[in-house]
Amino acid sequence: MIGITLSADQIRSAPPDVRRWIEHQVLSGLGLGPEEASPAPPALPVQGAHLVACSTDDAARILAQIQGVLPAVNVFFEFGRPGVALGQPPVMLFRLIDILHHTRLQNVGQVMASLDLINKALIETRHDVSARFCGFDNEGHCLIAPETQRAIASVWQTVIAKQHGVAEGAAA
Repeated sequence: MIGITLSADQIRSAPPDVRRWIEHQVLSGLGLGPEEASPAPPALPVQGAHLVACSTDDAARILAQIQGVLPAVNVFFEFGRPGVALGQPPVMLFRLIDILHHTRLQNVGQVMASLDLINKALIETRHDVSARFCGFDNEGHCLIAPETQRAIASVWQTVIAKQHGVAEGAAA
């Protein structure tokens, strides 16, 4: 076995095909990617659970429950970014490796732990054990409802506006 170490800058500057190959290798090594021999099925939410379209109130309640866990808050707000809409009905696709990069967590396991905490907060908020904030496909993507993405973006704007108001009040 041979190991190779690449810096984040080397990976970022690699051609897209090489980055996808690296992503596939990392996710497969963590047991999150598709198996080599089997083709990947289409992106679908978790079986036996239903992907919930969160309102702005739901998103604010989730944030209130996870606010003491900074990594989970960072992961949560990643879903306020524009994502790729796919399918009918549409779901928003976010690459786990991008979430890892943007949140500066150490590994995908930390992202998954944060997502688990967010899912638990939603279950508690909705009082529905089958409700899911997100689902996953076999390509290393996290899936959320488009309404959830818009709700998180709205909560983010509210947080920023409050921070701006606090900063202005302190300057006066």
